[in-house]
Amino acid sequence: MKTGTLAALLLIGTAFAAPASAQDAAGDKVVQRIVYGSDACEPSTNPNEIVVCMRMDEQERYRIPEKLRSDPNSIANTSWTERVRSMETVGNFGTDSCSPVGAGGFTGCSQQLGLAARLEKKTSEEVVAGRLIEEERQRRLSNIDADAAAVEAREDEIAAELDSRKAEREAAAAAMRAQADGLEPERKPEPETPSPE
Repeated sequence: MKTGTLAALLLIGTAFAAPASAQDAAGDKVVQRIVYGSDACEPSTNPNEIVVCMRMDEQERYRIPEKLRSDPNSIANTSWTERVRSMETVGNFGTDSCSPVGAGGFTGCSQQLGLAARLEKKTSEEVVAGRLIEEERQRRLSNIDADAAAVEAREDEIAAELDSRKAEREAAAAAMRAQADGLEPERKPEPETPSPE
């Protein structure tokens, strides 16, 4: 059910769902897509674009988004008056109990509402989408490090190959010089002619 709620929010507010702080950090464009069943999540052809796919069940493909489906008994459709009225039946009493019974029983109500709001905020669709975007960004950064290491290794190979070629050229030049020195005709000493006596 959470996936359906997440997809509905993303479907309605695709243009506004990406957190501004995530885009400001690296300048990447974030594209959020909803895929159904076993559909493939198409990667982006733009290197500066992060694609985040939310996968939904196949049966949700042609349905009204869950956020727009109305349930009159849902707690989301209950007024605050009814919610506060339910606090009167809490069995706890005393300080920080959010109960009308006992001294200081009212003091826990704002704490409970604050905790509920924080829990709702932690599990909201925007937070989940932001987490997915950050995971994709970290995956890309790890790939950048691997790619940089591969490029550096290739540069080292090229440098080593150039060094070996240079050494071969120098050895060939030295061999040619030695051969050229060896090809010069040796001057044989002229035979001494015997002097006539």
